[in-house]
Amino acid sequence: MNLLESRPPFPPFTRETAIQKVRAAEDGWNNRNPQKVALAYTSDSQWRNRDQFINGRDQIERFLAAKWTNELEYRLIKELWAFEVNRIAVRFAYEWRNEQGQWFRSYGNENWEFDEQGLMQKRYASINDLAIAESDRKFFWPQGPRPADHQSLSDLGL
Repeated sequence: MNLLESRPPFPPFTRETAIQKVRAAEDGWNNRNPQKVALAYTSDSQWRNRDQFINGRDQIERFLAAKWTNELEYRLIKELWAFEVNRIAVRFAYEWRNEQGQWFRSYGNENWEFDEQGLMQKRYASINDLAIAESDRKFFWPQGPRPADHQSLSDLGL
């Protein structure tokens, strides 16, 4: 196995390893480094993100760079919904603001499929945005990974 082209934990997933995989993905996205995040996907990974179809790491990097340029103060929480062998389903919410200062909470679901080296080969995301008042925000940790003691989506009632 090429360690540069692998991301443990590997399928088949257990509940524990599926939760580890979800948290690793959340932490990666919260770091907002498109080049590093793209390495968690196969070189020919296929995505559907809202109405966009994205193929391969180069397109993933460009997509993420644009996303985090427009979605300021981005903070994400993911939660395991279900898993089976090499597939994981998550629900998530993230908060962000635009350049005009309007805050949003984006809610969604993702279905993931992994290869034997633990790289995500397929990602299907459905996402809805809700404009919120700044006073309605719930995600208040410093930019970067969510602290281990921060509430989950279920704990927050989301």
